[in-house]
Amino acid sequence: MKTFPVPEISVVVPLYNEEQNVPLLTVKLAAALRPLGRPWEMVLIDDGSRDGTAAALKTAAATYPELVPLTFRRNYGQTAAMQAGFDHARGQIIVTLDGDLQNDPADIPALLAKMAAEDADIVSGWRKHRQDHALKSNLPSRLANRLIARITGLKLHDLGCSLKAYRRDLLDELRIYGELHRFIPAVAMQYGAKIVEQEVSHHKRQFGESKYGLDKTIRVALDIIQLYFFQRFLHRPLHFFGYVGLMALVPGLLMLGYLFVLKVLGFDIGDRPMLLTGFMLVLLAVQLLGMGVLGELLVRIYHEPQGRKQYLLRK
Repeated sequence: MKTFPVPEISVVVPLYNEEQNVPLLTVKLAAALRPLGRPWEMVLIDDGSRDGTAAALKTAAATYPELVPLTFRRNYGQTAAMQAGFDHARGQIIVTLDGDLQNDPADIPALLAKMAAEDADIVSGWRKHRQDHALKSNLPSRLANRLIARITGLKLHDLGCSLKAYRRDLLDELRIYGELHRFIPAVAMQYGAKIVEQEVSHHKRQFGESKYGLDKTIRVALDIIQLYFFQRFLHRPLHFFGYVGLMALVPGLLMLGYLFVLKVLGFDIGDRPMLLTGFMLVLLAVQLLGMGVLGELLVRIYHEPQGRKQYLLRK
């Protein structure tokens, strides 16, 4: 039985209803990776497609022994597909891209060269000349990039580009949920990852239909809120909840103190809106402070039983 060397490079591609793109995608990936002269594999994940994507992967696997097909029982979303690819990839360098052929596999060698030259942990693609719809994709993406840059300090032109290269030891420490596959570099910043950018090509979709709509903007907005919290307060949640709680507690106590003085002086305070407002603020503050303390306990439960550290050492 013929054996293959352990791959150095793993290409992870999530797929959803991309039956027509699979044959050309595998051809282009092989054409880009074979000249490198390094062992490689392509991990293609069928995210519960309703067309013939699974059958197309099975056919392609008969031609390319480097292909590792994964098939979900149902549609879990792109982030789950990415995480499954990371879990099954064996390479020390992992490259991700979309399966719609808008990302060009021919750009992979440039990303790898940039990673080696800059000794970077992540090389993020920059679709400088995008071929997407101006209002549905380009404008929301630019706004999100600027907002994330301001929140995190990560100065990238195109966080939403799926064509990226990662070092394996960094991804081993990360788990992504929800829709955070777009923001892996921003999440990785908390671990001190070195992130650089490489200009890449971008093409119009040839086959299939775009999976993105206006609802993507809402999901991105919610992810940015989550990202802000993780970036600033993941290891100190009491600082977040406690700060907001104190902002409610101080005016609440001042209101109740003022009303207490009026009551002592003989004034009727039972029908004053300030009484209800003061009690509501104090109760809100107590709840927020309690959530902060509970968050601190959860942080310790997350780290201590399994020996997780709050830091990473560069290898």
